[in-house]
Formats: sequence, structure tokens, C-alpha cells
Amino acid sequence: MGSALLALLTVAATAAAPRAQAPEPTHVIAHVRSGNVVTLRARPDGPVVARVGALTRFGSHRALGVVATERGRWLAVTEPGTGGNRVVWLDARAGGIRYSRTPLAIEVDLSDRTLVLSRGGKVLRRMSVGVGAFDSPTPTGSFAVTDKLAGANFSAAYGCCILALSAVQPNLPDGWAGGNRIAIHGTLSSSDFGQAVSAGCVHAPDSELRYLMRSVPLGTPVVIRP
Repeated sequence: MGSALLALLTVAATAAAPRAQAPEPTHVIAHVRSGNVVTLRARPDGPVVARVGALTRFGSHRALGVVATERGRWLAVTEPGTGGNRVVWLDARAGGIRYSRTPLAIEVDLSDRTLVLSRGGKVLRRMSVGVGAFDSPTPTGSFAVTDKLAGANFSAAYGCCILALSAVQPNLPDGWAGGNRIAIHGTLSSSDFGQAVSAGCVHAPDSELRYLMRSVPLGTPVVIRP
């Protein structure tokens, strides 16, 4: 188990690639197997901060983006509400998980107010987005896509689609009652794009959101930069 995991985490996927071609950079995703519960800790061998099952609160299959590893055993992941937007640690030897990889990654630049989807470092899509306002800034750090949801199931204000992230908003606006999860979603106002106007979420056009919904798997890494 340990050697298989170490190989997965250190060797990029090379299936069907010509021998002379450099392997495409990929990111590891840890999926909680159906019927299992895994323990998340504050640090390797540290105190327990949460135990999570195979489904998220929205009913999606739980996919944890792996940010880092330690000793070929411990996986640093992000899970909303467990680490204050910091990584928590999963013991890969404890079982209950399977792995996949994706070459895709999302990066949000708060200064430029842009979102970029890349594959192995090559830009596939670049879009202007709305970000958190001055008093409710979008949190920065390394996160992952946890759920892909239909906006109409929640409110017209979310547009067509919601990509929920493993980030939470510690600086909610006064009187806000919409919850503290950070997401990439639509908006009722196209004037949001390129502006700092939200309660912390990233606002994107519906056409771009549909592309992201089709393209990125759960667990895709999302880096939000200042």
C-alpha cells in the first residue's frame, strides 16, 4: 500500500505518451470510498479535527485535493470548516481512499481579477471575474473544487452554476445570511466582472461556468493569489 501510494504521488501519469515526450504534470486527488469515514488531523500524527464520509453536505462524492505529502504517508488536503483555510492531514495508510489525477488547475488572481484554467501549465481559458469587496475579501491559499451544483437549485443570483470550493469566508459582511462557503458562481450583474464586489465568492460569466462544469473534476486544485 505505502509503496504504491508513493509511486502515485511522485510519478506523473505517462500512459499513451511517446517515450521522448516529457510527462504531463498532474495533481493527485484522494477520493473517500463509499461506506468509509476518514480522519483528518491538524498535523501528521496530530489531534483529530474532523471525520468525513464519502459524501459532502451537498451530496457530491468527496474528493480531496492533495496539496503536499510527508513521509510518503501523510497527505495535506483542504476541507471546508476544518482548518481555518489551512491544510489538514490524512493518513493514507489508514485506508478508505482511492486516488485519481488531473492535469487541470484553476488559479484566481485577486489583483488582476482574473481566473485561469490551465492544463499542465498551458492556459486553456482566461476570464475576467468579480472578487471579494474590500471589507469581505476573497481568502487566499490552496483549495480544491468540492461540489458542482446547479445555481437554480439555490437562487437566481448564482447564475447557471456553482463550483463550491474547500475555502470558507472568515470576514463575512455585516448582516450576511448566505453562509460562509466560498464558490465560483454566476451573478445577476455582468458589471461585477473585473470588480471587487462580492461577499468573498468569485463571480464568473455563465458561459465560462458551463465550460468549467464540463471540464474540471471534483478535487481540481484552485489556487487563489492576492
